[in-house]
Order: sequence, then structure tokens, then C-alpha cells
Amino acid sequence: MNTLKNKSLITQRSYPWLIISFSALFLFYKYVLQVSPSIMTNDLMLHFHLNGAGLGNLAAMYFYTYLVMQLFAGPLLDKFNPRVLTSMAIAVCAFGALLFSQADSLIVAWVARACIGVGAAFATVSYMKMASTYFKPERFAFIGGLLATAAMLGSMGGEAPLAWLVSVSGWQDSLFYCGVVGLAIAVLFFIFVKNHEPNKSKEFSCRGVKWKDFFVILNKKQNWLLMFYSGLAFTPLAVFGGLWGNPFLETAYNLSRTGAATLTSMMFLGLAIGGPLFGYLSDLFQRRYSMMFTGLVMSLISLTMVIYGPDLNYLFIGCFLFLFGLGTGAFMLGFTLGRELNNLALMATVVSLINTGDAILGAFSEPLVGKLLDTFGARKMVNHTLIFSVHDFHLSLALLPAYLLVALGFLMCLYRVAP
Repeated sequence: MNTLKNKSLITQRSYPWLIISFSALFLFYKYVLQVSPSIMTNDLMLHFHLNGAGLGNLAAMYFYTYLVMQLFAGPLLDKFNPRVLTSMAIAVCAFGALLFSQADSLIVAWVARACIGVGAAFATVSYMKMASTYFKPERFAFIGGLLATAAMLGSMGGEAPLAWLVSVSGWQDSLFYCGVVGLAIAVLFFIFVKNHEPNKSKEFSCRGVKWKDFFVILNKKQNWLLMFYSGLAFTPLAVFGGLWGNPFLETAYNLSRTGAATLTSMMFLGLAIGGPLFGYLSDLFQRRYSMMFTGLVMSLISLTMVIYGPDLNYLFIGCFLFLFGLGTGAFMLGFTLGRELNNLALMATVVSLINTGDAILGAFSEPLVGKLLDTFGARKMVNHTLIFSVHDFHLSLALLPAYLLVALGFLMCLYRVAP
């Protein structure tokens, strides 16, 4: 009997980690697909006959549908079965990758990226829903910070390793393999994730949630400030790492595709460490806002040095990109504040609203940088592909440090209205 009880206790303790691991795997997969165009820029421009704005719009189709689905993902996960919805979302991502790998026209490529965005909209929300359901409140900041670790490991996987795979197999075969892996993850998630919740208290129960309860979330000023802060703090990393960072590094520092992707991976490594680190420190010292402020300032200085620093060597570029990612990790504390300010049964809706800031800014920032490059650039053509100068990138990428400055303003406003 004691042996059975011990096994049951071990299962109860380990099962939440199994759940969160599968949720993290979905995040890993989402970010591999999200950043994949950044190491295929020349291939995609040549294959689909695109300029900078056209490539930005193709990559941003992900964000357009991601933004729309963010409005529904949270309420759906709060109201209905997270296991089924999340499994379906992973499968939709996989289908999008498979479709993109076979795309011969720009329209099909748009549809494929749109499908990836629809499924990916559930990844962050599902992770936070599982974290709030299966883990104690005092561990939420740290567990929530691990979201950044999973996400950024996925982004790293979408950089140097995927760049190597593309160089060996081509971009189409590489995306096909990504699609097959996604289908396997969807099946595993459906098999291993159960439908029960360990905490039966009303605070956590979704059964009593009414649709009118969701409007309570929308009526809180703090939630909207968190949304804009989160979007402005994270979008520079998403834009730089998701599309324009690699071509900038190749041009400004004369790097190969793999070399640039390796440096970009340092940014994602920094965020992977920064998310749980800032979560742990904020729990330890109970200083949410000071940690968020410190992270923003670190990100702003580091990114500015990478874009405008004079003649940086390879080591210094990697260090600054790492610090840029490390500082960006503090933005994860926005989800912790959202949890503390709202009803836990509506956690997915809260995360969905906050995450909408990332989707809104991501939807137009990547094509906006492309449009700025087209506007400022000399439109030099090499092998039927547009080539931009370092000066073109300096003018266009100024948008990203500006976002971080505005994020500081929203963070100060949030601090003033905080209860």
C-alpha cells in the first residue's frame, strides 16, 4: 500500500512538469516556424520575386492571423477543453509548414503563413493556462519565465540549426520536415495531456465562467497598459530575430548566413535565461517593476550598440545581443502582474489580451521595416535580389530602439496606476 501511495505521490508531483513540458514543446515549435523566414530571406525573395516590403508582408501574414486569433484563444481555452484545442492548434501549425514547403505561388505562401499564425496564437496562452492551473501561485513568476526559455530555444533552433538544414536540404525540404515534426507533437500532446485539473477550487474552475466575466478583464486600465508595454518591449526582439537581424548582420559585419544566425541565436539564448532569471529575482525581492525597468534599459542600450556601435568585433556583437535578449526577458513579468491583478479562472483571457500587444506590433513592424528599407534604399539588384546598404538598415532599424523608449513610458504609467 505504501509503495502504491508513493508512486501516486510521485505521479502527482511530476505530472504538472510533464504538462508544462509539452506546452513548452509547442512554444519551441511555434518559434522555430515564426523566425524561419529570417534565414531564408534571399531564397524567399528570389523564389516569389519579392522586394523588402513584399518579404515583410509575407512574414507578417503570420502576425495578421495571430492577432485575430489572440482575441479568441484566451476565452476559448478558459471556456472549453484546453487539451483538444491545443492539439488542434499544433496540427494547424504543422499543416501551415507543410503547405508553405510546397508553395509555388505567393498566394499559397500567404495562406500557409496565415495557418501557422492561427495555430501559434494558442501557444503562449495555453502554456500560461497550464502554469496557472497546475502550479502554486508563488512559483508562477519562475514557471512563467520558463516560457521564455522554451520559446527562445525554439528561436535558436530556427536560426543556426535551421540555417544549416536549409544549406543542406534547401528551404522547402526543411519546412516539410518541420511540418512532419509538428504533426508528431500534436499527437503526443493529445495522448499525454489529460482533461482533469488538480485544483478544484472555484478560483481555478472554468465551469462557472460566464461570457460576461470576460468583459471585466477589458475594463481594467492596468491590463491595457500591460498589453502595450509587453508589445513594445518584445517586438524589437521579434523583428530583429524574426526577419531583419540576419540580413543586417550579414551586411554590416560581413558575416555568412550561418555566422549571422549564430550571433542572432545569442539573443534568444539571453532571453531563454532572462525570463526565468527575472522571474526568480522578482519573487525573491518582490520587485516586479524595478526588474522590468532594469530589463528595458539593458535591452535599449544593448540593441543600440549592435545597430550603431562602431566596428564591433564578433565577440562584442554576440555579448550585446545576449544582453539584449537577457534584458528582454523581464517583459515576462507582465504576465505575472496580469495574474495577480485578475481572476485566475480567466488567466488564459488575461494572457491573450496582454499577448495581443505583441501581435499588433508584430503584424505591421516587420513589413514597416521592409517598407522603410525600400524607401531609403538605393534599390541595388544582385542576382535578381534587392541588396540594402548599412546606411539603409541604420535608418530603418531606428524603429526598434524607439519602441523600447515608448515601452518605458507605458511602464511608468503602469507603476503609477498600480494598486
